[in-house]
Amino acid sequence: MTIKKFQGRTEEEATAKAWEELGAHTVIMNVKEIKPKGLMRYFKSSTYEVTAAVEESEPVSSPRLVDGAPPAAPGNINLKADEPISIPEPEPLKEVFATVENTWNSASAKAVQARTEERRRESAVENNLEEKLESLQSLLEEKLSPQPDPKQELPKEPPMDENFKFIKMIYGILLENEVEEKYVNQIMDEVEKVMKGGASLDLILSSIYQKMILKFGQPQPIELADAKPKVVFFIGPTGVGKTTTIAKIASQFKLDRGKKVALFTADTYRIAAVEQLRTYANILDTELNIIYSSKELNEKLRETGDYDLVLVDTAGFSHKNQEQLAETRELVRKVPDGYDKEAYLVLSATTKYRDLLDIADVYKENFTFKMIFTKMDETSSYGNILNMRMYTGAELSYSTYGQNVPEDIEIFNTQKIVKLLLGGK
Repeated sequence: MTIKKFQGRTEEEATAKAWEELGAHTVIMNVKEIKPKGLMRYFKSSTYEVTAAVEESEPVSSPRLVDGAPPAAPGNINLKADEPISIPEPEPLKEVFATVENTWNSASAKAVQARTEERRRESAVENNLEEKLESLQSLLEEKLSPQPDPKQELPKEPPMDENFKFIKMIYGILLENEVEEKYVNQIMDEVEKVMKGGASLDLILSSIYQKMILKFGQPQPIELADAKPKVVFFIGPTGVGKTTTIAKIASQFKLDRGKKVALFTADTYRIAAVEQLRTYANILDTELNIIYSSKELNEKLRETGDYDLVLVDTAGFSHKNQEQLAETRELVRKVPDGYDKEAYLVLSATTKYRDLLDIADVYKENFTFKMIFTKMDETSSYGNILNMRMYTGAELSYSTYGQNVPEDIEIFNTQKIVKLLLGGK
């Protein structure tokens, strides 16, 4: 007999695998449900394991040979008796009937007595087996039933079931806010360590909140260098608001902090982008330089040596456009040594997660960057921000939530976003 185990997402799927491999004569011996362990048992489905067996076919044996010789073929049967047959004298019929009747009655009585005794033994065995099964069932029910926890009797600590219900609710809220499930699982795995101590709901929520704050990290805004001008490149796809974001940051440094700011643009593909940035430069009474290559950028940087901050607007392009990607990469890499330079990847909070991953894959290979999220006022789901932070490992810096300059920008508010992700306001 061949015995094997098969697993599947459902009992039917596991059984089908057994039949497919072992054949139509397969016998299902046992079906076992395998439940996920730990906290994830509340969120992941069970799998099933089927134990199947099939009887191995035995080859039909050929007639046994005697001394190596084949069996003799049957011949004619001689019906003639070897010895003469004598027939005894018949007894009287009454005596024969009496003898037969006595023999029959005696045999019947013995048979009835034997069957009665056998039934009595079988009944005793069945009763004993039923008692053992009932005892085993009681033992299993006792072992599997939840045991009372002395800690649960204390009014300060809620039942563990309530904790799991609360965790499950938070799990669902994070998924609704489009946080990638694998990142939610990471957070819950870490929180499970806290729950093992019978923590209260407040402590669990506080733990989740702190874990998410740590995963977002400390925002990293632009910090000025001590010596030469700091050169900051704004990179990213088209239509995410790079030019408006540059104007907002330039306004903060020039108007609020009194720093010397110069604006450069390499976005010569769109005339409207140049004119838009020129308008902002005129309002701020600052310099605007149009550059077409890394060589021109370096020349202009030498001419603006007394500036504190140089903001460079690069051309927005599809992450699939390799030519423009190469131009932007050269622009950033060819900045002369001695200049403090940074690149900020500007992304829209309304972009689909799949597209954000494609964008991140391209820019990770070519740049070291921090992230700015725009159009925060145009979405109610902020999970993609945490997804990108976890996926890229890049630090967050600013977020924008409108078109007003110099308003509608702030250093990324981690605490506010975490509260929103957890269902707060």
